[in-house]
Amino acid sequence: MTTRHFALVFGVTFLLVGIAGFIPGLTQMPHAQHPQLQVDAYYGLLFGLFPVNALHNLVHLLFGVWGVAAYYGLGGARLYARGVAIGYAVATIAGFVPGLDTGFGLVPLFGNDIWLHALLALAGAYFGWVHRDRPAETIIPAA
Repeated sequence: MTTRHFALVFGVTFLLVGIAGFIPGLTQMPHAQHPQLQVDAYYGLLFGLFPVNALHNLVHLLFGVWGVAAYYGLGGARLYARGVAIGYAVATIAGFVPGLDTGFGLVPLFGNDIWLHALLALAGAYFGWVHRDRPAETIIPAA
């Protein structure tokens, strides 16, 4: 997979997940032990697993639009991958810290979101700093 394809795949996936978070049938009510949020619009467990709310869904949509736009150039795709790595690494760490695990009551970052955010950060780090795309092969015309 190229860095550009990473940006496209992640972008489209984030768009779909962001939209899914606004579809009531795809979210379940949060459990009683889950913390209260100041922003409780669309607060629930997406696919019964991942805590989301309206702001969380909007962040997914923004990362989705950014990823699709970043697909059109290698530099933009690499910057996107690094943004995913840094943003989701911060979200992963915040998920372990009381108070920050809800983004000060605004965005749920706890539970299954922690390991998912860690995986997203690792993938972004790989494509942002480690992976090297091969240069386009030169086509030699037939003699």
